[in-house]
Amino acid sequence: MTWDVSDLTRDAFLGGALHLWQPRTGYRAGVDPVLLAACVPATAGDRVLDVGCGVGTAALCLAARVPDLRLTGVEVQDDYAALAQRNGTENGADFTVLHADLRALPVEVRQVQFNHVMMNPPYFDRANSSSAQDQGRDMAFGGDTPLADWLDIGIRRLAPKGHLTLIQRIERLPEVLGAIIPRLGSIVVRPISGRAGTPPQRFLLRAIQSGRAGFFMAPTLVMHAGESHTGDVESYTETVSAILRDGAKLDIAR
Repeated sequence: MTWDVSDLTRDAFLGGALHLWQPRTGYRAGVDPVLLAACVPATAGDRVLDVGCGVGTAALCLAARVPDLRLTGVEVQDDYAALAQRNGTENGADFTVLHADLRALPVEVRQVQFNHVMMNPPYFDRANSSSAQDQGRDMAFGGDTPLADWLDIGIRRLAPKGHLTLIQRIERLPEVLGAIIPRLGSIVVRPISGRAGTPPQRFLLRAIQSGRAGFFMAPTLVMHAGESHTGDVESYTETVSAILRDGAKLDIAR
């Protein structure tokens, strides 16, 4: 598919430091890929793989914070992959986007080990959910690749001491841990809740190839201040606002 300009919007992220083309309808990036990028502990010169990169939001938010990264994105939907490549070029990032099924990675990915693998896998188990009418939304929220395959593919691409970082719905935490505990260590989980005192809905997780530290459950990241929504005004906590507006780093363990 080739996008018509009327099908797209060009949206600001990180307080305007980053601008990305997205479909006007269908799946549109929200705060989750920005949070994901914020807790990837990359440094200049690292190789980073964004598995299922969509329009490149997470990878390019990371590139806006950390200079001189070598970024690779893999995206199964050709129209989204094309937008991700365009976004990378227009934002001056070293970002190579490959249109491919995760289960049949191109040789240029299979032959490389990455310091960081990041992913925002579909949140819903296709076997227990219904399809969305829009194909882009359906692939983003359900897809047809099992979560275990996403994790296996990501782990296989890690360099020694490489970091896997992901964001996912809280009810899938046991599934994620079951897949990575035999293979990675130094696992840190940080729950995410909408407001203080409410159950978490999502979590961030980081694990290290050959990591030796024990499992650690970090304090919950609270998205919004106050006890309830009080009107059409922004209510992000100071920590979250710094991430979304200023591109600040998030220490996943704190």
